[in-house]
Amino acid sequence: MGDYPTKQMQSPLEHTDLIFSPATQNEALRDEIYCQIMKQMSSNNNRFSMEQGWQLLWLCCGMFPPSQALLRHTQRFLESRRREALASDCLQRLQSSLRMEPRKLPPHQVEVDAVQQNSTQIFHKIHFPNDTEEIFEVATNTRIRDLIQNITKKLSLASADGFSIFVKTHDKVLSLNDTDYFFDSLRQITDWSKKAKTIKEGGPVNIPYLVFFMRKLWFNVIPGRDTEADVIFHFPQELPKYLRGYHVSTKEEMLNVAALLFRIKFSNDKSQFVSIPKVLKELVPADQLKAMSENEWKKSIVASFNKQVGLTAEEAKVAFLKAVCRWPTFGCAFFDVKQTSEPSFPDIVRIAISKQGLTIIHPKTKDVLANHPFNRIANWCSGSTYFHMTIGSLVKGSKFLCETSLGYKMDDLITSYVNMYLQERKAGQTRNQRFN
Repeated sequence: MGDYPTKQMQSPLEHTDLIFSPATQNEALRDEIYCQIMKQMSSNNNRFSMEQGWQLLWLCCGMFPPSQALLRHTQRFLESRRREALASDCLQRLQSSLRMEPRKLPPHQVEVDAVQQNSTQIFHKIHFPNDTEEIFEVATNTRIRDLIQNITKKLSLASADGFSIFVKTHDKVLSLNDTDYFFDSLRQITDWSKKAKTIKEGGPVNIPYLVFFMRKLWFNVIPGRDTEADVIFHFPQELPKYLRGYHVSTKEEMLNVAALLFRIKFSNDKSQFVSIPKVLKELVPADQLKAMSENEWKKSIVASFNKQVGLTAEEAKVAFLKAVCRWPTFGCAFFDVKQTSEPSFPDIVRIAISKQGLTIIHPKTKDVLANHPFNRIANWCSGSTYFHMTIGSLVKGSKFLCETSLGYKMDDLITSYVNMYLQERKAGQTRNQRFN
């Protein structure tokens, strides 16, 4: 609040961390914070100090409520100062925090910045896979699931099932837990990245991040049923997998898809046929580029294009998904890992994770080496350099060990699919009990 002179220059966030961190971990300290802020705001004639005090109280009322013993006094304190700009907002936040679980971490930089600019409404940019973005309002008590519902509604998607919020930092893309508060989740990830970077580079660091909304779990995805979801999410998320050569497809299928991708890129402009050799990498899977000469590819793609009925770019995107969804690897997440468990497998294998379970694929021949449905995976774990799982029973099961920096993603995906099936089973049992 600036009442005590200090030579140390600290950022507002460093101050709010010092004030709120102990109270988020120890309930007994929450009243202490309320008392100290209110005491320092009583009979205080310093305008700057009072402004800072109101900002602190606004943050505090959204973080956690005071105890029942102190609640009446806090409400009176706020009600007797209704003329102050933040007083009624503090009262509202106090009422909300009484109904909610307390926050687990101190305020995020975005919250501190907002209140310092006298803005009690906080907006955050959310990015989508089709390179578009939208601004959404997020409150102190917005949970990830609330934000997912708000985005689903705003984009007019048929269902929120399978979608998730992700945070992308300089070295990781992490999925956020539905039940957590948005700002707690952000804080956890940026703090964790900050710690890692500070150890490497020394001194305080700022962590740039982006928030994405994408499909995480691929179930009940029927191309053409929800065009918005197809165009914004399914097409841009599936295209890179196709072009990296992860699927098994016939020559005819590849030519049909290449003609659709040409249509998406150039619309119905036939004068662009000459560009096909230049953009072949954007039309044909990487491992198939040398299957024919550039000229043969061009001739065959043009012939395939002419067979197709005139489609708009949007219709071509749906047609692409309808072609790709016939393959068993549609909607899979792929990971190339080094394995050390199975002598008959190559050193580098490709692991595909989908609603069916986990499939081990030969990266060159694309032959399926093993299929493991989720009910056959007894347990799994991951670290910064590995992913391990036990197939069969915990006692007699066989271990499969991989070296990968993406173990955290594999771990999270399997956990999310397994949880999805458990929830479905639970819902089914509840329905049966009601019926019985």
